[in-house]
Amino acid sequence: MASTTTTSTQQELQDQFLSIVTKSQEMALDAIKSMVDTVQTITPRIPTVDVPFADQLPKPQDVVASGYDFAQKLLTSQRKFADEVVKAAAPLLPGNGASK
Repeated sequence: MASTTTTSTQQELQDQFLSIVTKSQEMALDAIKSMVDTVQTITPRIPTVDVPFADQLPKPQDVVASGYDFAQKLLTSQRKFADEVVKAAAPLLPGNGASK
């Protein structure tokens, strides 16, 4: 019963945290959009500049995607490692017949 309550409380806290993060992100995005709209109305259009090799630079969305793809692989690797640590340490956990 205590494990169920702990898991339920943990899930509620995680849900609340994610909700706060989502709301914060929405507020930040709204502020950025508002700032961009304001700046566009008061500044002249920026002319295109020919910078050597600029066409070889990655696009911003590709940089973001690559970073998150890497982070996902890293998190998956860390999860696998943590699961293996728990398995390796299992004999020492209470109720698993470890002798002193």
